[in-house]
Amino acid sequence: MTAYLLNRLITGLATLLVASLVVFAVLEVLPGDPARLMLGMNATPDAVEALREQMGLNQPVPLRYLDWIGGMLSLDLGKSYTYSVPVLDLVKERVAVSLPLAVIALVLSVAIAIPVGAFAAQRRGRAGDTLSMGAAQIGVAVPNFWFALILIYIFAVWLRLVPAGGFPGWSAGVWPALKALILPAIALALPQAAILARVTRSSLVEVLGEDFIRTARAKGLPFDRVLWRHALRNALIPVVTIVGLQFSFLLAGTIIIENVFYLPGLGRLIFQAITQRDLIVVESVVMLLVASVIVVNLLVDLSYAVVDPRLRAR
Repeated sequence: MTAYLLNRLITGLATLLVASLVVFAVLEVLPGDPARLMLGMNATPDAVEALREQMGLNQPVPLRYLDWIGGMLSLDLGKSYTYSVPVLDLVKERVAVSLPLAVIALVLSVAIAIPVGAFAAQRRGRAGDTLSMGAAQIGVAVPNFWFALILIYIFAVWLRLVPAGGFPGWSAGVWPALKALILPAIALALPQAAILARVTRSSLVEVLGEDFIRTARAKGLPFDRVLWRHALRNALIPVVTIVGLQFSFLLAGTIIIENVFYLPGLGRLIFQAITQRDLIVVESVVMLLVASVIVVNLLVDLSYAVVDPRLRAR
């Protein structure tokens, strides 16, 4: 177990190092002067040179990389040129929207997908299986922003149950804030639930063909008990993998949904920083999101040892 954990930790750190090199290199090879891009083509040479000095662009590339990594490790992400505030303050403000949104969407996705996948596996080859997987295929094919527009029309415009967009802030109360996140969370959850339901169904169908399942059935155990208490746990590893990937996607890939619902989250922050050429924000926030993806995947790898006892002996 210790060797397994150590191996996963080393792999995660190595991946994080490579990711930092890629993020830094991509912004380095972009054509044009970053300072001039941020200030605009009409900026004076003195203003451009002052911003280059402020951003450390006059230093050698390896030194800039080391300074950037050192700042990330000390949580000094620099100062946004557009907002004139530390990037860390922007991240703290926006993650209070994106993180709850991702968690709610993931919970909804799992709550929908596991029962649907188990229902389809239990009725393999029958009408229930066909209808469930047909609906899941539609969910995979339809983009989440289309679901978002439909949900806005039905629940915000027609029924007027929830707001169509915006975020009142947690200071306005938990319920008003959650109401603003319900529709975007559902729009994010439906395509992910469709993917997870198909994976759950496939994994369960494979496990239900194993010898220990036939033995359990031969002993007279009800099929529902065999399915939920024996088969499902053994089918969880691919399901847990997808759940981890989905949480990473939901946390880092909400740009479209946050813009549709006008939510002040991390996705919208990245979009605004790109359009405003605020490269300091782009570089820092992208690296933080990469780090969060790697940490989540590391936690998923560690959870395998909980799901599969055979890994504990390694």
